[in-house]
Amino acid sequence: MKFIDKSITRKFVLNLLFIGIILAAIIGYFWIFKAQESVDMPIVFGGAIGILILLGILVYLNFAKPLSLVLVQIQALLTGKPYKKLYTDRIDEIGVLAYFFNQVTKGFNQVSSDLQDRARMIDELTVAAQLQRDILPLESPFVDGLQIVVKYKPATEVGGDSFDIYIAKDKAYIYVGDVTGHGVSAGLMMTMVNSLVAVFADTFNSAFEVIVNVNKYIKKHVKKAMFMTMVMLCFDNKTKKLTFVGAGHEHILIYRHTTGVVEAILSGGIALGMVPDNSKVIKEREIILEDGDFVILYSDGITEARSITEELYGLERLKAAVKEYAPQYSAEGVNYHIAKDVTTFMGTRKQEDDMTLIVMKRDSRNTATEAVKDSSITWAA
Repeated sequence: MKFIDKSITRKFVLNLLFIGIILAAIIGYFWIFKAQESVDMPIVFGGAIGILILLGILVYLNFAKPLSLVLVQIQALLTGKPYKKLYTDRIDEIGVLAYFFNQVTKGFNQVSSDLQDRARMIDELTVAAQLQRDILPLESPFVDGLQIVVKYKPATEVGGDSFDIYIAKDKAYIYVGDVTGHGVSAGLMMTMVNSLVAVFADTFNSAFEVIVNVNKYIKKHVKKAMFMTMVMLCFDNKTKKLTFVGAGHEHILIYRHTTGVVEAILSGGIALGMVPDNSKVIKEREIILEDGDFVILYSDGITEARSITEELYGLERLKAAVKEYAPQYSAEGVNYHIAKDVTTFMGTRKQEDDMTLIVMKRDSRNTATEAVKDSSITWAA
């Protein structure tokens, strides 16, 4: 397909030819009808023709040919064919046109390069997101004596919240953690920590030992600017004893069904990756639970969620929600209604951080046939 049918070059040559014909006709007229003896008309005629030819050559070399080269590259660009950069030191209109062409195509090349980089980054992000989905639990496992429901809502394709319910040696390790920031780097650290927890839970016999060894490993292999808060519960299926170890994470909320009181216990400790050996600054403590009591773990994406008026959801609002819903619902119902409450509070405000909510209810009658109906980790509201 041609975008330039009648080029300036062609028009110029046709006009020049037309002028030449007229000039030749005039000279012929004088030669035939007005010739005088003192005028050698063949010489005049020949000189005129020569001047016209010379003029045409000069115009072609200085105007028609350079313009044609520019137009050839422009037509190649418009038709999607390969084009070349134009090299010229002219400062007239043709030089301006060539410079404009070079700048436009330079921009196209940059955009093309950016698109290729973007496509590569999207591919890498997709791989990272899939890796994270594969490492996270797809659903809450059954634990005899506990109703457990986990819900998770990442702020980006790759989240920085770490959580799992890992069964090893007749013990259930229930934990939630939060890597500094979010995105790919946070997601990769989260993936590494989840893998380490699984390895060390199979190797050692307590949450304390698991946390100490995870910390030692990530301190050696993660850059200084990154660390991770965590709180880990350990439920012994034989003794039904519940303990916890904190690593600088949020509070643990406990709802006492006999009094209707919501306790907020500091998890304590220091974030993973802050010091080479955290064994002296963390300890494992027991939580005494009765049937009907709840334990709630969460990431700060919930308490730091903001409304459209910039108000924080906050710890007190979360405690009030637990106090309202715990007397009415199972672990599944409490999780759903808290998630719905947070979502309603935020309204149209964009989520800024990952949100994880783990709700547990001590229930000695909890059996596999009475397990939670919706055990997926997808955010309930």
